[in-house]
Amino acid sequence: MNKEDVITLLKTISYPGFSRDIVSFGMVDQLEVAEDRVRIWLKISTPQEEKRKTVVQSVKNALEKTQAFQDIQVLVSDQPPTQAAVVTEAPKEINGNVKHIIAVASGKGGVGKSTLAANLAATLKTRGHAVGLLDLDIYGPSLPIILGFIGQPEVTSSQKIIPMERYGMKVMSFGFLSGNETPVVWRGPLVARMTEQFFRDVEWGDLDYLILDLPPGTGDVQLTLSQKVPLTGAIIVTTPQDIALADVKKGADMFRKVNTPVLGVVENMSGYYVRGQLKKSDGSPVSDLELTIEGSSDVRLDEDGSLSFTVDLFKRGGGTRESERLGVPLLGVLPLAPEIMVATDAGEPLVLRDPESSITKIYNVIADKLEASLS
Repeated sequence: MNKEDVITLLKTISYPGFSRDIVSFGMVDQLEVAEDRVRIWLKISTPQEEKRKTVVQSVKNALEKTQAFQDIQVLVSDQPPTQAAVVTEAPKEINGNVKHIIAVASGKGGVGKSTLAANLAATLKTRGHAVGLLDLDIYGPSLPIILGFIGQPEVTSSQKIIPMERYGMKVMSFGFLSGNETPVVWRGPLVARMTEQFFRDVEWGDLDYLILDLPPGTGDVQLTLSQKVPLTGAIIVTTPQDIALADVKKGADMFRKVNTPVLGVVENMSGYYVRGQLKKSDGSPVSDLELTIEGSSDVRLDEDGSLSFTVDLFKRGGGTRESERLGVPLLGVLPLAPEIMVATDAGEPLVLRDPESSITKIYNVIADKLEASLS
């Protein structure tokens, strides 16, 4: 038996009281296989000695039944598991030739992952890349609304799903299969199985980028991705305030634990940009005032009376702090802006609807930094 054979065997051993195996729990820390000798290091943090003994004995029994080893050693430490799965040489499944698979993720919901994923994918498409966009939020798929279309994908004679096409991109979402009006009440195993199917049974073909819009949290979808899909890396999305960062840190650290590179951080909803013009009663512009607007920054009053400032609704700098903590680039800082809402509700990514927008320029900077990091 080689190392991969042993890992496959360990995946059949469940932790006492759970249906989940000790490999996916991250309890197998190290593994050495040499001829007829095997040595395994386990990390089991439970204070219940009986459970530790049960796991150790189950591992020994499983290995002894193979009759492949004369020397079997199972060592245990009380440190918590450091990763969700052992790094293996097992093949990772995807139906197609995809150069880069990028996950847009966060441990927090409502931070704008779907909008970022759609606009980033569209930006890459405008640069001549072959792009796919996959919505993996089984419980709340957003891409059918953001991209302004719904439909049923076709199926080939070999029962493979043909992704829908929108704005020159290949697009797949659970919303195409279930309809956006239908609530999904599924347990974890069904979600994991559907996640696998989106890669194994969808004809993605040749792509330069496949952008994944992930659900919030650190659950079944994220674990399935780390085990089944060759992720290039993850982009972490956060809003500036501390309550969002608390969850985002967990999501970012999860990718580190499953050995998926974090490519960078995007700070979203960073201030609300306000524009207007000050005029006197006779209609002439006001240009000689000293303005201080409480709770705002970047206040600017031009000679023609044009006034602009940013209201920091959720503070600022959360993305910067998280990127510094992770030691990765801050890819971009996106404001709250009415034009994003209008474009999203219209079903057209802002970068396509208004290529000259100041926010479109920010998306281009994000794409620049992403491509530079991958090159």
